[in-house]
Amino acid sequence: MVGEKCGVFGVKCYGDDNAFVYLYWGLVAQNHRGHESYGFLTHSEGLRRYVDLGLVPRIDKQEFLRWNILLPGKVGIAHVRYGTSGHKDVYAHLKDAQPMVVSRGREKLGLGFNGNLVNIGWLRDIITQKNGRLKTTSDTELLCRYLVDNASNGIRESIRLCMENVEGAFSVVGLTSKGEFFGFRDPLGMRPLCLGQSRDGSIKAISSESVGMNINGFDVVNEVKPGEMILFREGGIERERLVKDGRSAFCGFEFAYFARPDSIVNGRYVYKVREEFGRNLGRRYREVVKDADLIISIPETADDAAYGLHEETGLRWERSLRRHRYVTQRAFILEDNERTSTIDRKINVIDGSMRGKRVIVVEDSIVRGDTTKTIIRKLRERGAEKIYLLVTFPRISNPCFYGIDMASFTELIGFYLDEDGIAKEIGADKVCYQPLEDFIRATGMRPGDLCMACITGNYPTELAQRIADKVRSSVEKSDKGRIYERLGLEV
Repeated sequence: MVGEKCGVFGVKCYGDDNAFVYLYWGLVAQNHRGHESYGFLTHSEGLRRYVDLGLVPRIDKQEFLRWNILLPGKVGIAHVRYGTSGHKDVYAHLKDAQPMVVSRGREKLGLGFNGNLVNIGWLRDIITQKNGRLKTTSDTELLCRYLVDNASNGIRESIRLCMENVEGAFSVVGLTSKGEFFGFRDPLGMRPLCLGQSRDGSIKAISSESVGMNINGFDVVNEVKPGEMILFREGGIERERLVKDGRSAFCGFEFAYFARPDSIVNGRYVYKVREEFGRNLGRRYREVVKDADLIISIPETADDAAYGLHEETGLRWERSLRRHRYVTQRAFILEDNERTSTIDRKINVIDGSMRGKRVIVVEDSIVRGDTTKTIIRKLRERGAEKIYLLVTFPRISNPCFYGIDMASFTELIGFYLDEDGIAKEIGADKVCYQPLEDFIRATGMRPGDLCMACITGNYPTELAQRIADKVRSSVEKSDKGRIYERLGLEV
């Protein structure tokens, strides 16, 4: 399993409603985007903040009254986090939790951020020269301080400078000490962000995914455009594309893994795209299908693709792998020596359904190979005769600099091994990836509008490309951490 980024949500109520209840449900709907921490920031005669570790907690009807007193106000932002930067200990997790608030004089700015910054060396230098020592280890503090340091001419100008000078992926919600609520998306639109509103238009909201709107009974208006800023004024919203790059680079991994299946991306339900991935696999690998007795899927992001494969081939889809719902630790967060035992606990194999069978296992992606290897071992122990692994996301062989937790070559099994080598390493009889052209066609997007750099090695931003090209030829297996930080190549 791999980790990514975060989820953001923000809301402004133009009537009598308080913001908190909408913020809460907007986070609950997006808790899949971050299990490390959660947080809320509202405005009522100043900023009111609450952050904590773990999943968004269950709140009953009576507790909502207490939370509305703790976090009053008709406007607010919220955030769930999985950190792709910063230290991995409890104290650091809590310090790095978002929304993050920074001050400059009397001005305060709160920010919820989904993404990752590439030119952090340059950004860190200019921020520390003005502000001294940083208080956290997160990219978010750098972005937040850059915005507040340049806000003397208003938040619009500050956001414009951010879009022009900061390289990376960022979908952002923000709130000032004056109660100004805003959101914006990087010029390439790498991370998802959408605008919505209540049926009567009295409540406006921004969410990483459309499910944050659905759970609140809001309509999705549309996706925030790359390079677009939205300001929520008292008289309504103000939208402006501050930077027009002329292209987009939306993260393809959202379709394969991160986005909830009932979210809408680029006008299409994600589960429909994943079903098409499965049909593609069935058409591409007919010989494998002919030699198989049944299909199973690694829950839950591969389930829709398995259904598509079943529809295309007529081969039985057996739900023989089940996830333990209340084992919530995510393997990508853990140290190497903890991953296998956690995966063992999370996935249960139903006894009796595998014995003597030739099995197609559908998987959404292979990054490090830990999850897949453990599951295949468990299938062998249950008596599977042959295991064919069909993978919806093409082979990952390059790191991501834009917010997915695979920031070095060394952790990628696909960097060192081809399909045959991967099959041997994880214990499968054969590994078959969906070809890149099939993947892109199924998304409904144009090839030039997707970031598939982790597959192709062609990065949509200049510095990321330079770093990858420089490091690729000198990788050592002991290398760890974001390669541009470790080698000082970010400036």
